[in-house]
Amino acid sequence: MPLPKLAVAYLPLILVGATAITLMLGIAWRRQHHVTVAVSVMGLGLALAAQIMAWRVVPLTTPLLAFDGPAMLGGILVLASTLACAVLAHAYFETFQNAREEFYLLLLCSAAGGLVLVASRHLASLFLGLELLSMPLYGMLAYAFHERRSLEAGIKYLILSAAASAFLLFGMALLYAQTGELELSALMASMVRGSGAWGLAGAGLMLAGLGFKLSVVPFHLWTPDVYEGGPGPAATFLATASKVAVFILMLRLVLSAPAFQGEWLHAVLWVLALASMLVGNLLALTQSNLKRLLGYSSIAHFGYMLLVLVVADGLAAETGGVYLITYVPATLAAFGVVILVSSATEGRDAGALHYYRGLFWRRPYLTAVMTIAMLSLAGIPATAGFIGKFYLIALGVEAHQWWLVVGIIAGSAISLYYYLRVIVTLFLAEPGMYRRDASPDWAARAAGLVVLGAAVLVIMLGLYPAPMIALAHAAGGVIAP
Repeated sequence: MPLPKLAVAYLPLILVGATAITLMLGIAWRRQHHVTVAVSVMGLGLALAAQIMAWRVVPLTTPLLAFDGPAMLGGILVLASTLACAVLAHAYFETFQNAREEFYLLLLCSAAGGLVLVASRHLASLFLGLELLSMPLYGMLAYAFHERRSLEAGIKYLILSAAASAFLLFGMALLYAQTGELELSALMASMVRGSGAWGLAGAGLMLAGLGFKLSVVPFHLWTPDVYEGGPGPAATFLATASKVAVFILMLRLVLSAPAFQGEWLHAVLWVLALASMLVGNLLALTQSNLKRLLGYSSIAHFGYMLLVLVVADGLAAETGGVYLITYVPATLAAFGVVILVSSATEGRDAGALHYYRGLFWRRPYLTAVMTIAMLSLAGIPATAGFIGKFYLIALGVEAHQWWLVVGIIAGSAISLYYYLRVIVTLFLAEPGMYRRDASPDWAARAAGLVVLGAAVLVIMLGLYPAPMIALAHAAGGVIAP
């Protein structure tokens, strides 16, 4: 007998939750790293398959969640990123001397929060999803507690994230005071006649809280420090699954609530977008640490994506989907190389750029992966990143957002310098200083296969983007009220 539609829609979240409970019971009984990883990967793989299957029942709404195109696409990206992070964590923690199994439990709980967040249509589910996504990250970022920088990253993210949550809650309270509603569709209906001062203030405070999670300027100062100090798999999850979930939520807010399309907030989003594009790229120019460089790069990329929220019409939802699909595999590939190089020896992550000098002469295929990732993030043709940048520029031109189009082009031109600097470093002659290296059999391991698969996906989507475009178009065309 076929499952009811609602059960199909909830199945990915149920599978992730059941996997987390299974891990918790297994850890209490007997610690075994390989078994923990196998159960995590199996559960996430089943949840990903269920998420793809759930696309058949959209659109479907409940009082708290909306299962529509953006929710399905966001869920697929969150689960795929979490699955890749779980496999990469296995390589990273192989030489870890302390308890390793709890990291996967935190990872699954955070993924469940991401699934709730991308489907939220009520302020209660929005806040619960965001906190469930964020709170496990405190522990994940501070997991390598023997390293001072890891503890610093966890504490810094804890304090600043708590402040952002306070802004978000206060904004929700003001919106409730204005409308007496908590459901986003009811909020939208109540604010059609005008947002009022409380409504605008509430929307502004919510924008500040969510802007922190996306690390857009001026809420970006935590990003490079947290990326540098946190363990590689935690930073990878933060850069991919966490930001994808928050961006999908912001897209739903902007498309459904008129308060977020008001003239004043529209101007604020415009300024945040332009500032993030330029500040993120300019600060990345001076970085000698690859993880910090990727942190500033992510600020710039989500500055580009704010153009989607500024336009919030026409092909905006489809463009956002295309850019997220191109961003995730390139970021996974780049961070995957860092994790593979860091996992071969104990100690601090191989973040410093000089560790990668001459990597081509030691690990040519790993160098090819990093090169493809950098070229895609730069938006070079024949990579997925070029398709994403093309869509963004076309959207900006269609909406006559000329200054933001100029910002994307200028930011991309600036980014060429530091992306090419990373690529050139990989091919330079080896220095006499101490270097780090990946294990000789990295390509035969599961983590190596994930990194190679991400690089191949970047090239395939760049050369044949039709399936990606069709997926984004389907997601943008089915938005629940």
